[in-house]
Amino acid sequence: MKTLFLSPPSFDGFDGGAGSRYQARREVTSFWYPTWLAQPAALVPNSKLLDCPPLDIDIKRCLAEARDYDHVIIHTSTPSLKNDCKVAEAIKRNRPETVIGFVGAHAAVLPSETLKASPAIDWVGRKEFDFTCKEVAEGRPLESVAGLSYRDKEGKIKHNPEREMITNMDELPWVADVYKRDLQIEKYFIGYLLHPYVSLYTGRGCPAQCTFCLWPQTIGGHKYRVRSPQNVADEMAYMKKLFPQVREFFFDDDTFTANLPRAREIAKKLAPLGLAWSCNSRANLDYDTIKSFKDSGLRLFLVGYESGNEQILKNIKKGVTLDEMRRFTKAAHQAGVVVHGTFILGLPVETKETIEETIRFAQELDVFSMQVSLAAPYPGTELYEMARQNGWFVKKDKTDLVEGDGFQQSALEYPGLDKDAIFEAVDRFYRAYYLRPKPILRIIKTMLEDKDICVRRCREGYEFFKSLRQRKEDLAASRSVSSTVVPAGA
Repeated sequence: MKTLFLSPPSFDGFDGGAGSRYQARREVTSFWYPTWLAQPAALVPNSKLLDCPPLDIDIKRCLAEARDYDHVIIHTSTPSLKNDCKVAEAIKRNRPETVIGFVGAHAAVLPSETLKASPAIDWVGRKEFDFTCKEVAEGRPLESVAGLSYRDKEGKIKHNPEREMITNMDELPWVADVYKRDLQIEKYFIGYLLHPYVSLYTGRGCPAQCTFCLWPQTIGGHKYRVRSPQNVADEMAYMKKLFPQVREFFFDDDTFTANLPRAREIAKKLAPLGLAWSCNSRANLDYDTIKSFKDSGLRLFLVGYESGNEQILKNIKKGVTLDEMRRFTKAAHQAGVVVHGTFILGLPVETKETIEETIRFAQELDVFSMQVSLAAPYPGTELYEMARQNGWFVKKDKTDLVEGDGFQQSALEYPGLDKDAIFEAVDRFYRAYYLRPKPILRIIKTMLEDKDICVRRCREGYEFFKSLRQRKEDLAASRSVSSTVVPAGA
């Protein structure tokens, strides 16, 4: 079947490609590559990948494109499911014979619920869905495809046997040609990466047990399954030729440094290519390792610090202590590697005091840039189950994770700390961190060194403060609604 891999239009600026913590709008324009769709698209001849949000493709154009395809595979998420169902239904109205499949973490964890969300959905891919998509596209009967859930002729939901996880990751084709054919790489922005950038996976899964992290608990698993160093190096050499304008390549593996011997081997093979690369890392590497990566072209680490409170780190099974984080960050500074740190507010069991501890800890680390998220209890994660069992959810609908404008909302609250206090702390955290002399001087320095960065930082600054203002408006609206609710029995 002629197949379209689709990331549909959604909230304005919605980043459906965001990985471990959430899919949502960000404080500044941010779009990750739709690698989870590009990978199966590379397996299906004559297919197309249509990533609507970064390309500003509206629903009208999306439907016009989809009309030319027999088979549409939509990458969905917990926040975007309702919207994605509406898109699927519109596709069916335009062309009733179109076969529509849904894939993604939400569909993998809740296949029955996803199928029930809309009659327009013909099948759902569970777990690792690359070859599931390929086999459906080949026209195989749905009942014969492993790792797939579907409705039979009587409308009953059926679940086929699980598909085995891919063990030899070198079997998967490169995503480079799909990127070149179907995407405009200049449309993809991440605030802390050089522009234009390209991101890709060199492996799947993560041995860490972080309770909030989405992909290892839903699709990738806790075993780090990897491509061979030579396979990675060959694709990087190919991408460098294919995209000469790219200034940075990012390895989006949940923890690229989880297998250090392999990471070191890749770094050695990348060194002769003379390209800048960055990756996700845990805060547990020593100076010598970091320096060797730096000498091989590493520019930046993306590091999840999460909290400045030791007990919260234990509660979420982070597996790294505050002192280890301090030593790692000092070593990165000494080696000249940039660090972008991420923090999460609202993890169990947050208090007003632990929030302040985290803000102070972030200031102490003083990484180049940082991001603050709200705890997102996605279905399929241990955090979700903890919240359900302890009654921490704010709303009856436990899948309601973003506001109507696509920004995150506080989905959890705790005794002595309500959702509004957690939500307000995001703004305070950002201001306390960035409105200090050191971060301001760092930003000014980068702007003076590069005209393009100067223009970009001005845009991002405008978007950043605009988003903080929008958060305040969301909070005020939420409080207004709450104050007008009439108690039962009144």
